[in-house]
Amino acid sequence: MKNVIVGQSGGPTAVINSSLLGVFKTAKDRGADTVYGMVHGIKGLLDRNIVDLSSQIKNDLDMDLLKRTPSSFLGSCRYKLPEIEGNEKTYKEIFKILDELEIFAFFYIGGNDSMDTIKKLADYGAKINSPIRFMGVPKTIDNDLAITDHTPGYGSAAKYIASTTKEIIRDGLVYDYPVVSIIEVMGRNAGWLTAAAALAKGEDCEGVDLIYLPERVFDLDKFLAKVGELCKDKRSVVIAVSEGVKIADGRYVCELADHVDYVDAFGHKQLAGTARFLAAKVAEKYGVKTRAIELSSLQRCASHITSRIDVTEAFNAGGAAVKAAFEGMSGQVITLKRVSEDPYMCITEPADVHFIANVEKKVPDEWINKDGTYVNEALVHYIRPLIQAEIAPLWVDGLPRHLILKK
Repeated sequence: MKNVIVGQSGGPTAVINSSLLGVFKTAKDRGADTVYGMVHGIKGLLDRNIVDLSSQIKNDLDMDLLKRTPSSFLGSCRYKLPEIEGNEKTYKEIFKILDELEIFAFFYIGGNDSMDTIKKLADYGAKINSPIRFMGVPKTIDNDLAITDHTPGYGSAAKYIASTTKEIIRDGLVYDYPVVSIIEVMGRNAGWLTAAAALAKGEDCEGVDLIYLPERVFDLDKFLAKVGELCKDKRSVVIAVSEGVKIADGRYVCELADHVDYVDAFGHKQLAGTARFLAAKVAEKYGVKTRAIELSSLQRCASHITSRIDVTEAFNAGGAAVKAAFEGMSGQVITLKRVSEDPYMCITEPADVHFIANVEKKVPDEWINKDGTYVNEALVHYIRPLIQAEIAPLWVDGLPRHLILKK
């Protein structure tokens, strides 16, 4: 009996279900009897909320719909497994459920925190000599996983951000008086997503005026001075700023306006309001019209504008995880390795989860300009291949059709 189980965790992406499809299809092709899905990740497993994916993905049309469906098909969670020492009851329950289901391999699609789950399960499995294999499949729009060149989900989010930024830039030019638009981009403590705004610049677009990443300390006075200078000469000023920029004392800029109360199981504060705060400061100081634009969850759920490269790599990462498990690997995460720039090409490689879990990859300092207000061409060159080509939705009655989990 070769049953496998797969779950999705953390914030979703526009292509996370392509990785799910990669796990499902490759496992079935390699002879898995049943591919189970954990509904709401590891928490769903503990709650015994489990489905047979063959009852959900029945034919080629379902497969096509799944890879065009945003968010996490199986649902997600932000459930932090306790440390093994002193908490073996939780792990015994997990392994009891897995043994009851006759699980041969366990796959978890997620980011930093999800890889922490794989690490702990693999470590406990090794401790008790369990034959179950544990594999991580990378996912995060934040692109902050260590070792891998980039993460599935990032390319599509970058494509959405760059495209939307171009449209915002065009919109700002319709008036004959100054308008300052501040675009707030996700990414927490890493600026990869915000950097994608630089791709808007081209033959038909002058690009954004300023880009602020969390890798550099944010100085409010210098920011206001920069905006003031730009307003003297321009009708429209467009700025991309990361939700996670911090001032010198370590506080997030969004905390200067609102107290951040919500903190998830992994200790992450909910970040929002950076653009609103900065837009209010600009309006107060210069008396110009301002707009605060929060792209928010649109960055991770815009499946109508996914990158075909991203969809393909997400699917391949899921398939590679299954292949590695069937070949005897455990405690590994599939990574993407860029082996060619022209033409662009990435291959998959497994890497030890202990070098990835809870490690945050930041934008290299040399890819940010000297005063921290823009990014260098090397970073644009790094991102551009990841947004190439498209995969169109399947349209029904004028709207994209999605595959929905039937419980």
